[in-house]
Amino acid sequence: MATREGLYEALDRFRDALAARDAARVEWSPALRYSENNVALEPGDGLWNTLTALGAYDLRFADASHGQVALFTSVEEADAVSPCAIRLRFDHGAVAEAEIVVARNKDEGFPFFGQRYDDKPAMLALVPEAERSTRDELVQLANGYFETIERNDGTIRTRFHPHCNRVENGVQTTNNQDFPLPVARLGCEAQFALGWYRYDDELRARRFPLVDIERGIVLAHGFIDHSGRLGDYELTDGTKVSSPIRRPHSYYLAEAFKIRDGAIEQVEAVFHTVPYRMPSPWEG
Repeated sequence: MATREGLYEALDRFRDALAARDAARVEWSPALRYSENNVALEPGDGLWNTLTALGAYDLRFADASHGQVALFTSVEEADAVSPCAIRLRFDHGAVAEAEIVVARNKDEGFPFFGQRYDDKPAMLALVPEAERSTRDELVQLANGYFETIERNDGTIRTRFHPHCNRVENGVQTTNNQDFPLPVARLGCEAQFALGWYRYDDELRARRFPLVDIERGIVLAHGFIDHSGRLGDYELTDGTKVSSPIRRPHSYYLAEAFKIRDGAIEQVEAVFHTVPYRMPSPWEG
């Protein structure tokens, strides 16, 4: 069975090959499945052609029992720096799955400004054994987050620590007084209790391929679909607001949930716009 240390070493070799833009330095499985931004590609295409520098940000976690490792970092391509999430699965030392998500802010219709790539102590810490959850419990809490945000009506279907924060595409979108949307000044649970995200019609094709029990981290992939049909609506406190999305739109996401003592403590997401209701090469 793989070990955390071995998976981290394999991840470093992959990072070095990517930094050198040389896919031939990676041992690929004959049964490889590879995608970038939800599109099946051949190794050496996409980011391998355009990367000019890998960022110093390094949030990594591993699932030794399933031979998987993941990295949240940033990548520079010419004049743009973008958040990036990489998931790898190894089979007998070779890369059998590689899934890369790059949120190229310059290409987004809903850009995120003021990106920072700072270490987060909550994400980096090991969870004390007394505060750890089982694999099934961790996935249930992460899936409950998606159940909470889907057609968000104020019902909380997971558990949050009071100090929970979320970072999306390099920007903190909770407890952030400088974010342009007022809802970002609230904490994780308070935002959902208001029903702000009612315009998120469906959290589709959810997958939870990597669970790091010792770190309490669940990596999820999926789509957020917005039909665009919702216009004006009312929050649970009676405030009248308007949906920011008025046309069909979908995000594809890689989202990491840090869970300690049965509650979500930190969330980090990388997501980008894809064609509305786009299917995934990972489904099935």
